[in-house]
Formats: sequence, C-alpha cells, structure tokens
Amino acid sequence: MQIWRTAWITPRGELLAPPRLTATAVRLAVQVFLVVCLWRGLYAHTTSTAGLNREQAVGYAVLAVLASRIRGLDRHAGRDSVLQHLHFGTIVYWYLRPLPPHRYYALRALGDQLYGFAWVAAGYLVCRAAGVLPPPSAAAGAAFAAALLLGQLVLHYLTALVDLLCFWTLRDGAALSIVQFAQNLLSGVFAPLWFFPGWFRVLSSFLPFQATLNTPLSLYIGRIPASQAPRELLVQAAWVAGLAVLTRWLWHRASRRVVSQGG
Repeated sequence: MQIWRTAWITPRGELLAPPRLTATAVRLAVQVFLVVCLWRGLYAHTTSTAGLNREQAVGYAVLAVLASRIRGLDRHAGRDSVLQHLHFGTIVYWYLRPLPPHRYYALRALGDQLYGFAWVAAGYLVCRAAGVLPPPSAAAGAAFAAALLLGQLVLHYLTALVDLLCFWTLRDGAALSIVQFAQNLLSGVFAPLWFFPGWFRVLSSFLPFQATLNTPLSLYIGRIPASQAPRELLVQAAWVAGLAVLTRWLWHRASRRVVSQGG
C-alpha cells in the first residue's frame, strides 16, 4: 500500500485539480488535430516519401504526440524536481526514509508513467475511432507494445542521468533543456527519423534516444517489419541494462555529495 501511495503522489495532484485535466485534454486534442492537418498537407501532392505513405506518416505523428503525454506531468510547478530538492536542501529527506532514494525515484516515475499511459490509451481509442490511426497487424501490435515498454525504461534512465547530474553541478537546467531537445530530435518526436539524411540516422543509431520512441512507432506503422522486431527489442534491452547499471552506480556516488544550498 505504501508503495502505491508513493507512486501516485504526482498523479493524485492532477486528479484533484479538474482544470488541469480539462487543459490536458484540450491541449492533446489540439496537438493531434494540428499534426494531422500538417502531415496530410505535406502529402497533398505525393503518395509516398522516405518510404512512408500518408497513412503511415500521419499515424506516426499522432502516436508521437500521444506518447509525449506518458511523462507529461510537471513536477517543477509543485517544487518536486530533484534540482529543486537539492537547491532547497530537502533532498536530505530522501536519504532519511527507510526507502532507498533510487527506489523512491523509480516509484515516483512509475506513477507518472502509469498516469500518462492512461491518457495515451484514451487518446489512442479516440484517434482509432476518428480514423486517423490505422490498425496494426497482430504481430506489429505485439512488437509495438513490447518496444514501447522498453522505450519508456530507456527514457526513465536517461531522465535519471540528467537529474543525477545536478548532484555534481547543483544547477542542471541548461543540461535538462539540451537533453530534452536532443531527445525530441533524435527520438523522432519532431519528425520520423526516416526523413533525415543518412549520416544523421547513422549517428542516432549509436545513441539511446531513438530506442525511446522511433523504434516502437516504426514497428507500429510497419516501417520496421515485425520480422525485425527481435533485433530491435534486443537493442532496446541492451540500452536498458547498460543505463540501469550506470544510474545505479551514480546513485551510490551521489549519496556522498548531498549538499544543501540554502536549506
């Protein structure tokens, strides 16, 4: 019970504020509508480009918008980010609880992501009913679900690495902005990676960002055949394992550098 109470701290704050729910629903609907109009307009005079037809491109863009809600909760507004806890000295309470800091951090992220998945599921059903998302094959759907789960694990560890950076820098707002931009660009949020030059795709293949979003969405729309899913899932799992080891080591190192800036 205590575990779930910890996980639902941030989502509970959203659910108890109806205006936030309304704003989220309206913002999501507007974003989906605009990306559908954009990509349909881009394909107005062509049937296929970069190996994607209009239905695939629109489906990818809509899923990218929906997926952005998985980690869309704003902890900064509630003064509950790692950077803020370090600045005000309240990070010390993470080390006084019987729950280890890295586990507390993971539980909070789990609650945020489960809440985000609820929004994604609702948006997905509405978009399917509206005809803007093509249904995947059974094999593609299963591969997409597995890849999306692994992709969120990769994203969790990438976010944790940025948060852990502020144990050494005390201020990581600029680093967070850079990583967020890199994540959106290299994961395919702005546009499918298939539209970028070859050198850019090669570069992104050596980084973990595309494993967070581009891989699952490409499996869904069929740009990556379901037959290649095992290889893609293995790459994602390798990133998860490597990043998990790195973040666990950094949590251990960070415990020696707890510093209060005015707390």
